[in-house]
Formats: sequence, C-alpha cells, structure tokens
Amino acid sequence: MADEPTTPPPRTMQCMEVWGGNGAGDNGVTMPGLDAWVLARPYEGQAEGGDIHYVSSCGTGRISRVLVADVSGHGRQVADLAVALRNMMRRYVNYVDQTRLVERMNREFAAMEQSGRFATAVVATFWAPTDYLVACNAGHPPPIAYSGRHRSWQVLRDESPGEPAGGEPTNLPLGIIDESRYEQFAVRLRSGDLVVFYSDALIEARLPDGRELGERGLLDAARTLDPSDGASFARRLYDEVVRRCGGAEPKDDVTILVMRPNGLKPRPTIGQRFGSPLRFLRLLAAKVRPGAAPVPWPEVRLENLMGPFSRRINERWGRGAPDLRSGPGPGGSDGRPTQSAGA
Repeated sequence: MADEPTTPPPRTMQCMEVWGGNGAGDNGVTMPGLDAWVLARPYEGQAEGGDIHYVSSCGTGRISRVLVADVSGHGRQVADLAVALRNMMRRYVNYVDQTRLVERMNREFAAMEQSGRFATAVVATFWAPTDYLVACNAGHPPPIAYSGRHRSWQVLRDESPGEPAGGEPTNLPLGIIDESRYEQFAVRLRSGDLVVFYSDALIEARLPDGRELGERGLLDAARTLDPSDGASFARRLYDEVVRRCGGAEPKDDVTILVMRPNGLKPRPTIGQRFGSPLRFLRLLAAKVRPGAAPVPWPEVRLENLMGPFSRRINERWGRGAPDLRSGPGPGGSDGRPTQSAGA
C-alpha cells in the first residue's frame, strides 16, 4: 500500500513578506498568531491558473492577511494580474484596516474594463493580539469555519451580502463598478477553530446525479473530516469532494486556503521593534530603482503605530468581536456570523 502524500512543514513568514501566486502548490506558512496552508491546482495541470492566493505578514508580526481571488481566464492570461495583486498586498501589508486594499483592487479591475477582466475575491485580516478576523467578500463563495468550542461547521458571510445600502450595491465582484462598497464582517477565533477559503470549483463540482455540490454539500463534506490536522485538511477536503462526485475532479482551477490560530502572540524584541523601521527605510531607498516593489507605508492608526510599545493599546483593535457561534446540525441550513461591520 502506497504511503499517503505528506504536507511539508510550514515555513516561517518573514517581515513584510507576501507569499503565494497563481501556480500549483501544496504547502504552508506560519507567523505570529496564525498558521495557513494552501492547496492550489490549476485546471488540467497547467503551470498557472486563474485562481490567485496570497498570504502576507506585517513588519511587527501583528497583521496577517489572506487573499483568494478567482480571475476571469486561465493560465498565462492572468500572470500580470497576479503580479499586480501581489504589489497591492505588499503596499498595504502594514495596514490594520483592509478597506483601502479592497477599494484599490476594485479600481484596478474597473480600469481594465475594455479587456473584460473581472474577479471575485475574499480578503481577510487577522489581528494577532486579539485573535480578531475581519473579512470582506467581493462576490466570492463565502468561507466556511469550524468552531472548536462548539464542534460545528458554519458558513461565514455578511448578514445581507449584495443588497443595496443607501441605494448603492455592495459586495460586487471586482471591476463591475469602480466605486462599489464592500461590507466587512468580523469574528474572534480561538484555539481549535479553523477557517477555510476556497474557489467556486468546489461548490460547482457535479455529483453523479448531475447536481452541483453547493455550499451545503461542501459543509457536509467538511463535517466528515478531522479538523485537528490543519496541515492536511485542504487535501483531505479536496479528496472528499472528488469522492462525492464519483471520482470526477472539478473542471476548473481549484484553490483551498486553510487558516488556524496557533496561539503565538507577537512579542517583538527591542531589536525587532527598531529593526522593522530600518527595513522600511531600505525599501523606501530602493524605490528609486525602476520596477522596485511598492513601499509598504504603515497605516496611521493608534493601534498600529503605538501597539508594539503598549500592550493595552495593542489589544484595542477587535477586542469586542464575537466568537464563532454554534453552527447548524447535519440537517440544518447554512450558518451565519453573529455580527457584521461596515467597511
């Protein structure tokens, strides 16, 4: 009997690093407060696909961010877009609030109107001092989450996605309207929780009777798996979806990104506290070179600037967010978060 493939141990994210892309992969990263693993399989074994994933870590280890996007097109056609999204992730890597990033992404796609490019995307920011996760969904399939406390799965989504707010449509795919609004929703994660982001290939996979698997089918598939092994969860979820579809693999790019709080609080040393500004100055000096990476300016926010020097200030952001609630039983409907917040 052949040995099952093993997931390599996650590597440690570096200061102000952006990790990922639109190629194939089955690996993971770790950072203060969070572990993340990605299974990415471009359609028909291509080297690159239309799904794009990124994970970033800020200069002080407190802000972790994930992005999963599904861009119209496949293969090399989206290579330039993957680079553009990486640059945007790097530009806002030191921002606590992800709103500016999502708005910038939408404007960039809207500017490509003549090319017909658009994308669905979900962006989530994890603030390690309070285990606070805030997510923004631009027409993308909502993530699913496991509550270790309640031992149940649920769908994470805004209370009213896509409904007009003051006469203005919200949460549309990127590039549809250049001034679209994006609502955010927030939860507090605890040890044993798991959040799974994915592309629509999973829920659009066809069952033997021709029906789509759908969100409920994906939840049912997740419920059969042991969530304690986050490193292999993405691969096991993919295999379970394929099994339920009679062995037929999804006919599209597949991306599954799993995140799990690891309980490691960022406690930068004196050297790290002052080393981060020095690294920023080096990036600023390198900006004079053609093609240099964007400068990751810090967000002017009290928690962001003074948090490394004051624990009390550091713990202000997201302190009152609700935990994952108890999800529905095996025969219940989709779960929803207990709180939503404006972007």
